[in-house]
Amino acid sequence: MDSAVHRLETVSLRKEYPGTLALDDVSVSFTGGKIHALIGKNGAGKSTLVKLLAGAIQPTRGSILVNGEEVRLRSPRDALRRGIITVHQELSLVPELSVAENVLLGRLPRKPWLGVSIIDWRTVFDRAKDILTNLGIDIDVRLKAGRLGVAQQQVVEIAKAMSYNPSVLILDEPTSALAQHETERLFELLRTLAARGVVLLYITHRLQELQRIADTVTVLRNGSLVGVVDIAEASTARIVQMMFGEILQRTKPAGLVAREEPFMEVRKLSKRNAFRNIHFTVRRGEILGIAGLLGSGRTELLRALFGADPPDEGEILIEGTAVRPSSPMEMKRLGVALTPENRKEQGLVLPLSTRLNVCLSSLDRITTGGFLTRARERAVVEKSIRDLDIAVANAEAPVASLSGGNQQKVVVGKWLNIEPRLVLFDEPTRGIDLQAKQQMFQIIWDMSARGIGSIVVSSELEELLDVCHRILIMRQGEIVGEVRPSDISLDQLFAACMEEQA
Repeated sequence: MDSAVHRLETVSLRKEYPGTLALDDVSVSFTGGKIHALIGKNGAGKSTLVKLLAGAIQPTRGSILVNGEEVRLRSPRDALRRGIITVHQELSLVPELSVAENVLLGRLPRKPWLGVSIIDWRTVFDRAKDILTNLGIDIDVRLKAGRLGVAQQQVVEIAKAMSYNPSVLILDEPTSALAQHETERLFELLRTLAARGVVLLYITHRLQELQRIADTVTVLRNGSLVGVVDIAEASTARIVQMMFGEILQRTKPAGLVAREEPFMEVRKLSKRNAFRNIHFTVRRGEILGIAGLLGSGRTELLRALFGADPPDEGEILIEGTAVRPSSPMEMKRLGVALTPENRKEQGLVLPLSTRLNVCLSSLDRITTGGFLTRARERAVVEKSIRDLDIAVANAEAPVASLSGGNQQKVVVGKWLNIEPRLVLFDEPTRGIDLQAKQQMFQIIWDMSARGIGSIVVSSELEELLDVCHRILIMRQGEIVGEVRPSDISLDQLFAACMEEQA
């Protein structure tokens, strides 16, 4: 592969939409051999810059230069030809195809046979294996991509990108679905790529990653370039100040305690190939965390509690009465709600407006005889926007136009409108910025003060220590321990999640 040191520059790059200045004359330079973190709160202009570099949209004015040559990127195909490759947060592998087919998708080698051209499978597998081996990746190229874990799928995406021999590789939130040990392996791969002279642009909301992976930090705010700093000079406090100016750091309110009476009791709950023999109780107003690595069964457990994937065995009691979580509708009737891990596919209807999404779970409360009552609907929408501080200029605009943090507030808001008694949060802060995270924590604490319980799953274990009353530790489908945040450190909690079972 090419080992030349590449360079990417933008000169006075600007993008305007009707009534909105998304990117304001940004001039910045990135060189190969380094990992450049691109950060900023939701709405800062990161996504706009990435779309411009990827050829998905065109600038209002300004220039993009690759290795000193100005390039016109009228489409993603143009970007590809110029060696600019983007690995998006939502993985694009085809689950039913092999690793090799995914790496070489659209470029499968062919050979003549009886007067026709057929796929040369031996060359397909050999070429894909060579690409992975060259990157130090040990994955069977004949395996179906859908059988790989998320971390391996992410690595295959990067291998696919590197098969184009790029000058520039843009990575959008590559660790958002990875556990800590998987993240470290990905970082090793990225350092290898940087050493080959590739320009690596790394987008993340996880500020704690910066000292471990970045060489420089580029900060955008409100569409403008705030500055570029070397990581050696970039303390967390300085980066936060660059991103937000002054930000209110929220802490769990003193005296916020769960009530005595249990709301949900889980007894001997099991689901084949997911989890087994699960026992726990969550009280009214309690914030119960579940810590565990990816694949430990956390998401599967929440979905079972909500009736989305009913358990095979065991018992769930709501206020002392046994229930059968046969469907989400039944659990909703009992006051249980779920904010899913994948909000875009499972929590929202992206083409619909913010107004309609906010009302989706509470239609029975704002209709009479099957007809929508506009006054009730308006009251519900206005209350959600006000109480959750949803930043939306027009509630009629598609919810897809909102930032990740505001989309997540819409998901929470639609469930709060049914007046739930227990909310199941699966990765509630994934892909949202620090300010939005602080707001999400406050929402959970406010719910607790009103007697609404929460079960919170998060891969960012420090969040569980900050937010929860108790934390259950889940490993290989079982609950193996229970701790209180005041009694355990972050390192100890991570070790408990990693520890091999006897």
